[in-house]
This record gives sequence, structure tokens and C-alpha cells, in this order.
Amino acid sequence: MLKLMIGVVIATVIVIFAFSVINNNIGPMANSGSSIQIVDDSFMTMTITGQVVKPGSYVMKKEDTIGDLLLAAGGTTSNADSRAFIEETSLVKGVSYYIAPINDLNDYCGEQALEKYNVNTGSKEELMKIKGIGSQIATDIIAYRTENGEFTYLEALQKVRGIGKSTFESIKNYVILR
Repeated sequence: MLKLMIGVVIATVIVIFAFSVINNNIGPMANSGSSIQIVDDSFMTMTITGQVVKPGSYVMKKEDTIGDLLLAAGGTTSNADSRAFIEETSLVKGVSYYIAPINDLNDYCGEQALEKYNVNTGSKEELMKIKGIGSQIATDIIAYRTENGEFTYLEALQKVRGIGKSTFESIKNYVILR
């Protein structure tokens, strides 16, 4: 039994030594302390959060759509509001996409539907019903969509004067695109 244990210890030491030698000789930059990074302009890293099965960052092709990103994230949850995203919309580099819920996340039963307003068709009065949107921002939303066309993803609201990150965070669950 003692001979077997000594044999196992010697074999373990040899394997550890072999792996350390092999690991150091894998590539020409292995000993330089640098990491290898592959850069390809046809891909980009996109982030998706909210009501998706696997929120996180994904490497996507530049021509991919929100639908492709949703597919990479395992699809939407049963609480995802399909009126708050348009699957055919092309991904925009640097945007972190959010999939809004249908029901209030603070409701313990999860059955209290959120009251939502359409930013592409809503009147000034309707938009002002959203907590955080006053008269001026409602006017700016209407002016923006008149000049630039309909909003195709929620995060585009941040292009409207007066809607910064904090305002967007407070209104994102209460707006829809269609």
C-alpha cells in the first residue's frame, strides 16, 4: 500500500511539472505577460437586461437585430412586454438593451399590469401621465419623433433632450413602442 501511495505522489508531481512546462510554451506571447486579443470589425459585444432568460453580454454580428440578441439570450420571459421592443430593429453599437416587463416587478403576485403609454403615438397629455415626464419633455419627445421617425428601441429615448440615464431608468417600464 505504501508503494502505491508513493507511486501516486510521484505521478502527480510529474503531471504537475509537465502541465506547467506545456502551459508556458503554448504561444509566442505566453511569457511576455500580454494577453492575445482578436479584433474583428464585423462583430460587437452587446448587453441585454430585463425580462430575458439569460441577461448578459453577447458577441453579435454588426448586421444582427434585437431578435437575434433575444435569441442569444435564450428568449424572453413570460413577463416580457413585446410592445416595448421591435425584433427587426438593427443593433446599435454601445447600446445596452432593456426588455421591459408587462407586470409590476414590485407586486408580490406579479399580476398587477403596469399602465404604459406609447411614445410613438401618444399625445402630449398621455405622455405627461408617465411619472418623470413633464410638459417640456413630452413636447421634446413628440418633436424628436416628428423629426427623426418613430422610436425603434427604448434606449433611443435618451436621445431626447431632457431624458438622461436617471430619467430613462424611471420611465423605461412605463413606455411602449407599439
